[in-house]
Amino acid sequence: MLKLWSSRAGTTCDGQTRRDFLKVGALGLGGLTLPGLLRAGAAAKAAGQPTKSTSVVWLWLGGGPTHVETFDPKMDAPVEFRSTVGAVDTNVPGIQIGGVFPKIAQVADKMAFIRSFAHSNSGHGGGTHWVMTGYNFPPADNGGLPIKPGHGAILARYRGPNNPQTGLPTYVRLGGILGDGPAWLGAPYAPFDVAGNARRNMNLQITLERLAERRSLLKAFDTLNREIDRTGLLEGLDSFETQAFDLILSKARDVFDVNQEDAKTREAYGPGLGQQLLLARRLCEAGVGFVTVQYGGWDMHGQIVNGLKNRAPQLDHAVATFVRDVADRGLDQNILLVITGEFGRTPRINRNAGRDHWAPLSTLAFAGGGLRMGQVVGESTAKAEVPKSKPISPQDLMATVFHVLGLPLDLHFTDPSGRPTPMIDGGKPIAELL
Repeated sequence: MLKLWSSRAGTTCDGQTRRDFLKVGALGLGGLTLPGLLRAGAAAKAAGQPTKSTSVVWLWLGGGPTHVETFDPKMDAPVEFRSTVGAVDTNVPGIQIGGVFPKIAQVADKMAFIRSFAHSNSGHGGGTHWVMTGYNFPPADNGGLPIKPGHGAILARYRGPNNPQTGLPTYVRLGGILGDGPAWLGAPYAPFDVAGNARRNMNLQITLERLAERRSLLKAFDTLNREIDRTGLLEGLDSFETQAFDLILSKARDVFDVNQEDAKTREAYGPGLGQQLLLARRLCEAGVGFVTVQYGGWDMHGQIVNGLKNRAPQLDHAVATFVRDVADRGLDQNILLVITGEFGRTPRINRNAGRDHWAPLSTLAFAGGGLRMGQVVGESTAKAEVPKSKPISPQDLMATVFHVLGLPLDLHFTDPSGRPTPMIDGGKPIAELL
């Protein structure tokens, strides 16, 4: 049985733990059952909902990664502004990134680094809500629950909560993030939580003999019910229960088990984040549409060099391996990797040899998705303070993800008040990537 847990180490500066993020958007009471997912998916299919097979892996660097030491090192700036870990040349002439990412540098031709991504909420909760949903919501800084659905939940509402061919969920969570839930779209469109009851329900907790007994008992009850209920309303019920049994016993659940990969591939990805990205690739390859991965620990107010030496190597190795693997498999047209966090860090190093919250310039990078790679998009000012070129907003990020997933930019859903509500309000796909 595979169990993947996001990191619980440390808290952000406002006292929020990773567990705080996990509790938001939870399905509650054990989660949506597998038969329930199948029923919701069938309803979407019956409604003629169009689908596209592309996928997004959303890698969240919780805490607010420094934009300077990641992808905009500014080595010509005064020493108190430039990257504290130096810079490394990439395999794309003229492009440098932070010096602690030598492996990512060697796959830069398959990536795009955004140097003008910006918004104006430098709080953990509010910044996370804005980037995750496309909308600013300052009360999130004080524990306010999300008021807008996240990207993955929107996709689940549009495509249906599960893949009609495989029964696999459209939206899978490998690590919870504030704002990754469905908000008012409703529980059927919440992420399938690998670390929660939903995943455990796909594992056999009883012997095959007991399972057969339960299936026979269910059939017996349904037969009895059909004798009682001549309306036929129960016929659909047992069919979804049967689908659930079939999915549990089929190879679909094996998609969640990275041990099904050959040993060389598992070793190549490395531990921790590497195994999560390997699982994300397996899920997308099997038809899952949106996967969130949380890799926190980036709230580095002090001793940023030590913090980066702790967090960066695993990120560097895992991302480079994922990008190369996806390309080698010919999946780079279908799978988009998004790397971001709630904000960047202050351009000037503080008295504690760290950087503080700074939303006016933030970290963002892409790989794959059929977009134009091997480039830097946008430009920051000389000291990496704000965008020098036209700012790219969370709405633009959202529109770019919509473009890859085949979601219409004018997509509307009806909110609880009965009003048709647009999912995007003014955002445009990043033109240089198209």
